[in-house]
Amino acid sequence: MKMLFAFLFVTTMTLVGCAEKTPVQTIDWYKTHEVERLAMIENCSANPGELAASPNCINAKTAANHIAVDKRGYQKLTPINPLKGGN
Repeated sequence: MKMLFAFLFVTTMTLVGCAEKTPVQTIDWYKTHEVERLAMIENCSANPGELAASPNCINAKTAANHIAVDKRGYQKLTPINPLKGGN
């Protein structure tokens, strides 16, 4: 029985290690690749339980948010450093 358990454990770990993983794309990449960004957001919405916290979902949604903010034309503000006196 122990041998069977050990065999199943090793086999499972081997298959998990061989699984093809999707490369993680950056926010800037998703900004310039609209089709892929929209497809990733759709996939994330279709399966939020598994994908919502994945790096690609976060990056695709963040890129979409950046694009939406840029379209609104908000002024870019620089943060104030309180250690330098504020102004």
